[in-house]
Amino acid sequence: MAAAPGDGSIADVAHIHPPKIEYFDLDAKSNTDPKGQLRSVDEFRLTPTGLYMFRPLAGHPKISHFESWFLPKLNLRVTRQSWHPGHRLDFDFYVDVVEINAIGSVWKTTDMYLDLIVRTGHSVTVLDTDELISAVQHEFLSPQRAQRALETTYSAVSGISAHGHDVVRWLTYSGCPTTWR
Repeated sequence: MAAAPGDGSIADVAHIHPPKIEYFDLDAKSNTDPKGQLRSVDEFRLTPTGLYMFRPLAGHPKISHFESWFLPKLNLRVTRQSWHPGHRLDFDFYVDVVEINAIGSVWKTTDMYLDLIVRTGHSVTVLDTDELISAVQHEFLSPQRAQRALETTYSAVSGISAHGHDVVRWLTYSGCPTTWR
């Protein structure tokens, strides 16, 4: 029997999915995205506080490349995108709340659904709370992991806001200095 719209079934929540997992192989200079696509990475840089990655987005109509910092201490992936001429969104940084594990030269991130959009000097906005709630309701995520994701989000929003909505300043203050191209 097909689910009826509005009955609270998984069919009613089209965007619900298990946590997205990505792999970053430092030796192979590759990134395997959540759909299993293998992508070439131009640069990995390992520091005492995290991992930096720079890679192109071949064939993307708007974004030419992005660079990310993976920061295990903060459970965050902080990304800055570069745009093709004529394209630009109204934010400076996209921050994913993630779990980060490294085994040898392979780093693994598990997306915890919540994201932040940072407009430097202006605002920080939390996205996808509905996805987190749905993931818990459909048992893709335990309540304990969801609580950690929420605590990570609250801490990041508070810290970024307290530093003038400047994620780079907050990261430095938090002991995770970053450098960008």
